[in-house]
This record gives sequence, C-alpha cells and structure tokens, in this order.
Amino acid sequence: MVEVSNKILEEKLEQLSKDGIPEDLIDKIKERIKDEKLELEQLEYLLNKIYINFNNAIVETSEPVGTVAAQSIGEPGTQMTLRTFHYAGVEEFSVTQGLPRLIEIVDARRFPSTPQMEIYLEEGYRENEDTAIKVHNRIEQIRIEQITHDIDLDFINWQLSINLIPEICEKKGIEIDEIPEVLKRYKKKGTIKHEGNSIIINPGIEDLQSLQKLREKILKKVVKGIRGVKRGLLTPSDDGKEWVIKTEGTNMQGVVQIEGVDTTRTVSNHIHEIEKLYGIEAARNMIIKESQKVLEQQGLDVDLRHLLILSDLMCVDGSIQSIGRHGISGSKSSVFARAAFEVTVNQLLDAGLYGEEERLLGIPENVIIGQVTPIGTGRVSVMFDLDANLEILKSKK
Repeated sequence: MVEVSNKILEEKLEQLSKDGIPEDLIDKIKERIKDEKLELEQLEYLLNKIYINFNNAIVETSEPVGTVAAQSIGEPGTQMTLRTFHYAGVEEFSVTQGLPRLIEIVDARRFPSTPQMEIYLEEGYRENEDTAIKVHNRIEQIRIEQITHDIDLDFINWQLSINLIPEICEKKGIEIDEIPEVLKRYKKKGTIKHEGNSIIINPGIEDLQSLQKLREKILKKVVKGIRGVKRGLLTPSDDGKEWVIKTEGTNMQGVVQIEGVDTTRTVSNHIHEIEKLYGIEAARNMIIKESQKVLEQQGLDVDLRHLLILSDLMCVDGSIQSIGRHGISGSKSSVFARAAFEVTVNQLLDAGLYGEEERLLGIPENVIIGQVTPIGTGRVSVMFDLDANLEILKSKK
C-alpha cells in the first residue's frame, strides 16, 4: 500500500480541477484531508466519490430553480414553531425567531421587530471581564431615568431637582460632575447646578404644564452610551475564550467607532443598516446567514443553494428588494405574472390603460393561458421537416 504524499495529493487535486470541480471545493477537500494518513487507493475512492456526487448535484439545463427554491424554503417554513426565545440572564430580552423572523427577512422590513447586535472585542479587551465591562459601559445607552430615584418639582422656586443614585452611577462609570455638562447641551436658557447627589435645574419657566413636560424630557435624556442601544448583556462566548456583548437595539455606525470593538466580527441583525454601512454584498451575506440561523434553530435542513438564489434575487439591483408586490413580484415585466401574484384586477386594468404587451416568456403567464411552459423539455423547440421525412420513407420502401 502506498501512502499519499503531498506531491501525489497535489497531482490528484489538479486532475480534479481539470475535471471541472470548483477551486473553493478543492481547497475544502485539501484542508480536510491534509492531516489524514490516507493510502493511494483510499484517496482514489474518495476523489471519485466527490466527482460523482458533485456531478449529480449540478442543476440540469432549464431546471426551474426558483420554483424549487420557493418550495424548499416554504415547505419547512410551515413546520416552524411560533415561539420567541429568551436569553438567560437577569435582564433577559426576547429574539424574534422561526417563521416571523423568516418573513421579516424575506419582506426586507425596514426595521426588525427585535433589533440586536453581537459585539466582539479586540485583543486586550476580550480576555477578562473588567476590561470588557469598560467597553460595555461605553456602548450601553444610559438615560437619566435609569440613574435617578425621581425628579422633584419645586413649585415655590419653579425648579427641578434630580436625585441621583451614586451606586448605579459608579457601576455604570458615570461621573456625577459631568451630568450638568450633558444637560447643558439640551437647555438653551436657565441654570444648572450640582449639589451633593442632586442636580438642581432652574429653567426660568413659571408654568406647571411646561415644567411637567420638561421633567418628562429630562428623564429620557441620554447621559452616556450610543443612541439606539437600549441594553447590553456581557456573556462569555460559546467556546468560553472571550467575552461578547449582546445588545438589544442596534446602531452599527456608532458601535464601530468605539475603542476596543472588533469591527471585523461585530454583526447586527438589521440588514438595511448593514447595507448602508458596508454595502450590498455584506447585506446579501447577512440575508444568507440570518436565514440559515433561523432554519438551523428550528432544526430544519435546507440546502444553501436555495438561500443563495433568494439572496441573489433580493440584492441583484444593488439595493435590497422584498419578495412581494412592493418588490420583486411587483416589478416583473410580465403583466400576467404580476396579476397571478396579487391584486389581479388592478394589474390587468393598469396594463390595459397603459397598453402593455405580454410576451409570454415566463412560467406563470404560460400556465394561465394553457401553453407549454418554457421549463425542462418545454424549453426545447424541435422542428419536424415533413418533406425530408417523406424522402426517407420513400427510400425505405
């Protein structure tokens, strides 16, 4: 038995490449078998199997890949549970999962119902909890209402008194002396002074309703952190080697500017935000990853290629389009294809008004009028020459 050397492996993989196997697949095979001590016969058997399986998996010409993808994603979608999932922890927050999340992705919703980020940290910050908490405190949005007992209204002097909780301020890394400075940004007139653990605001207003409104406004003011990131949860990663911050609410643009955040691995489930910051390719990648995540959490096995077709279709124009009458289905050039999807009468009326032409090139329009659809064998047109046929028959007689 001959053991496979690196040279033989390279030669065999080169042969596989010539037979039409893609480079990325060859790299995966190489990575997988470089440490295995295989004999030549075993390697031959393995590579033959890969070649046969690859060729069996290739899509036939005129295969209706869109229909197959729609069935392959839609059918398991009916088996999804409609449960929401909670993170373990004191301040737990729920995540949209299952069918609602899949619908959200496919509809390309402008705002996800539970926006979230998973923030990874750079070396020097991720190893221990204390350094990770420092980054966490810079990110998590802290409002006045989270660090105060209450705001007292003094109707004699027409003042507001903010009673702060020093323990929480210390825990969140907020200096009480800095709070008046933050509040000055919001107040155009009046005075703000700091007394012990209280901040006295004299707004120069002598009206009960205005004072009440100001009190509500001040409670919502952001003292520290990034706008939009409501809450953060510091947890160890799955392998336990580093600390990761999971947040409720997203603001990718703000987070990537924070010192200590690893911008190469930090992700958000807000696909439009990713598109705005990193471009359409990153958004396409997120659509694939998010869809895969939803299906895996539900224990469903859907081939990646179906999700690739879905994401390519959604991003082909350079912006994210939803699968629906406001997106892809509504922008088809065929009148019948649009009418077959939704608002049939309106589509046909509009097409009649504008004098649109139906070329009958797609599948739904040919189904509607009862013609052979241009898929599979219906894509091929075979012409029959009667005269040549008669000549053959005569010669045979």
